[in-house]
Amino acid sequence: MTDNKTISNPDIALSQTIAATQPVEACAIEDRTDAYFNRTKKIVQHYGDKEVIYAIFLRRPVISAPRLVIHWLENVAKKENIDLTYYLAHPEGEWVSAGQPILYLRGSFQQLTVLETILLQKLGACCVASANAYEMAKLLPNTGFIAMGARHCAGYEMQELMEYAVWVGSEAAKKEKGVKGFIGTASNLTGRFFGQQTGFGTMPHALIGYAGSTLRAAQMFHEQFPEQPLGVLVDYFGKEITDGLEVCRNFPELAAEGRITLRLDTHGARYLEGLDRQSSYAVILRHTPSTFQGYYSEKELVDLVGMGVSAAAIWRMREVLDESGFPNVKIIASSGFNVEKCKIIATTQAPVDFVGTGSFIPSIWAETYATADIVAYDRVPSIKKGREFLIDYAKKYVPELKDGD
Repeated sequence: MTDNKTISNPDIALSQTIAATQPVEACAIEDRTDAYFNRTKKIVQHYGDKEVIYAIFLRRPVISAPRLVIHWLENVAKKENIDLTYYLAHPEGEWVSAGQPILYLRGSFQQLTVLETILLQKLGACCVASANAYEMAKLLPNTGFIAMGARHCAGYEMQELMEYAVWVGSEAAKKEKGVKGFIGTASNLTGRFFGQQTGFGTMPHALIGYAGSTLRAAQMFHEQFPEQPLGVLVDYFGKEITDGLEVCRNFPELAAEGRITLRLDTHGARYLEGLDRQSSYAVILRHTPSTFQGYYSEKELVDLVGMGVSAAAIWRMREVLDESGFPNVKIIASSGFNVEKCKIIATTQAPVDFVGTGSFIPSIWAETYATADIVAYDRVPSIKKGREFLIDYAKKYVPELKDGD
């Protein structure tokens, strides 16, 4: 197997992590692929093989995140003795316009046809999630993001796809000056994508229920993990401010050192302690009054001044911490932080130090559908009517197609 353009940063630990988690079984490929590809393979075996060139693309703008699918192709090619060549038109981390192929494959039609289903599974959603992570990191450049989408994934294979995608999108965003981006994930294994040996996180609500109070949960955590920063959920009893301040007052040294982080995860059916709709408007008016010069949908108003973890809630918590003498205590926000919510938080310049989110996972799954079309048979261009533009793209990247034109 050969390639004409390698992916970026090939030496990072990410590569070893991926390679170790992707076994290849020939029977699994045939069982997992669409049945018509298996039948096509048999037909081609009988009537004679041809060399084909595939173009793989999405119908919406994305960021190229091809490393997982390339590793899979390399493993399959080695295991099944498949001679194929790939051409990476858009390197890892590069923006790709709608309809522009990310990857081209050249090889035996008989061998490649059964790979299409799994290949597309490993590319489409990855590229969309990467674009989401990029947008989120750019919108809140001073905020460190933690990928907490593992629980929303359908197994580890999807988790690996999504959290690798986050790394790609974040690295692309960090090319812009001053963007912090994603700093890690919630689990140990995918944390290695970011050079972390362990996952990040605070504590679950269940621990606070077990402890009986927010303070006691914080004490238990600190007793067991004294070297770890103290991250504490403060919404369990609906007393984010009261409980948050109690924790800070009981750990004054940690608070002064900036080693306490209060996590806001207020339920969408209630306001942060002490707030209502009217007082939430007042909070925003105190800090960024120009915010209300724009028009907002009802959903945007919820993220701005509504129930749950709103921009007003973040600003109010920051006010209280500063007024109480805890300017170094950090705030981590969670609960539905997708691209749209990040835009609202950015509009108000809400002072959130960290965001924990799994909302980079594509919400409109139809947007993740990747497509593979053959653009040439035995180097002679040919494609179904309406997609001739893919041949023109291919000529820029696949020299064999130029020779056969």
